[in-house]
Amino acid sequence: MADRTSPLPPRPDSSPARSWWGWGALDQALSDAECASLAALVPGAAGTPLPVPSIASLDLPPVRVGAPAPLAHLLSSAPADRASHTYGKAFRDVVRALYGDMAAAPDLVGHPRDERDVVDLLDWAAGADVAVVPYGAGSSVVGGVEYRAGVHSGVLSLDLSGLDRVLETDRVSRAARIQAGALGPGLESQLRPHGLTLRHFPQSFAFSTLGGWLATRAGGHYATLHTHIDDLVESLRVVTPSGVSQSLRVPGSGAGPSPDRLFLGSEGTLGIITEAWMRLQDRPTHRASASVVFERFPDAVEAVRTIAQSGLHPANCRLLDPGEAALSGVAAGGGSVLVLGVESAHGPVESRLAELVALARDHGGSPAEEPPAAGGSAVGAWRSAFLRMPYLRDGLARMGVISETFETACTWDRFPELYEAVHRDVGAAVQ
Repeated sequence: MADRTSPLPPRPDSSPARSWWGWGALDQALSDAECASLAALVPGAAGTPLPVPSIASLDLPPVRVGAPAPLAHLLSSAPADRASHTYGKAFRDVVRALYGDMAAAPDLVGHPRDERDVVDLLDWAAGADVAVVPYGAGSSVVGGVEYRAGVHSGVLSLDLSGLDRVLETDRVSRAARIQAGALGPGLESQLRPHGLTLRHFPQSFAFSTLGGWLATRAGGHYATLHTHIDDLVESLRVVTPSGVSQSLRVPGSGAGPSPDRLFLGSEGTLGIITEAWMRLQDRPTHRASASVVFERFPDAVEAVRTIAQSGLHPANCRLLDPGEAALSGVAAGGGSVLVLGVESAHGPVESRLAELVALARDHGGSPAEEPPAAGGSAVGAWRSAFLRMPYLRDGLARMGVISETFETACTWDRFPELYEAVHRDVGAAVQ
């Protein structure tokens, strides 16, 4: 019989106040002086940062649909709610918000407290010809939370942040039933007392939700084994306009197509994920990391390929080319840098790290001398830059500088050609 626990007591809301127009926490955004200092490193940047408009100054479109009395306590048409739910966090979203372009603002923002509220709001929206846009924490960079012009009578942004609990844990099977609105840090804080972790850490971890990860088939920070959220799903519960879909909770099945695959990656177009049973892992207690410097980028690429195919399964295996390494403050002397990390909940990992470093040496890599303090190492510098990057992007946007990320995939044999083509074509486009 599985050893299951009752829900933890309600936790205080410790989430930081968030920016309505840009990334993350308000107290982490760059000041005007920091924006100007950053832009000084970029030729052609503006001399003065674009001011951030106040909510009161925004020209929001009129609300086209009113809240029905029975659901009024769940719905808001407040300017702050509408503005903060208009866009995601791509560069184009940040720029439009900075210029006060609120044409895509929803008419109403829904704040359901449980699945019953979600059902009631969807039922009303279907009858009132109101489009519904599911909203986790708004970190989408592909337009996933933005309503595109259509023929509906109104738009409802359905904010699931009120559904943020770990409802049930199964310690024996290492699994938990988790509501879709749980932010990364809140989810992990509820699992920690059980010695468990979901171990899914995308760059947006602090400002994205389980439901958002599932709806986008999010990839995490880890390099091997369970790299995508769908690797961790046992079952999904989804509210659709025609009813509730609940898949059977099993660790795996070969009985035909998986119903979960219908919703994973659907970007909220088929229904609203309200909860999921997720596979968990024991929390790691042993960790080790290293960085390796390469003079030639092609040698570094070959090292990464060898490591990926070695069966050693590093937790982190991230290659920074000379440009990214310099921008991250990782390689003061130039060159490419390979960041390696290993971890385990069961025993020391130093020998495995040594094997990984040896493979990198075989391809011309030189292990970097790491200072005693982890934060001062190349690994620490990369981690800090990785988490800080979206705030820097927003600061550059205020200075008129385009800064954005790309994401793609290819087979190893095609990588050299892809790498050269991206650099060539992007360079030509910005001339």
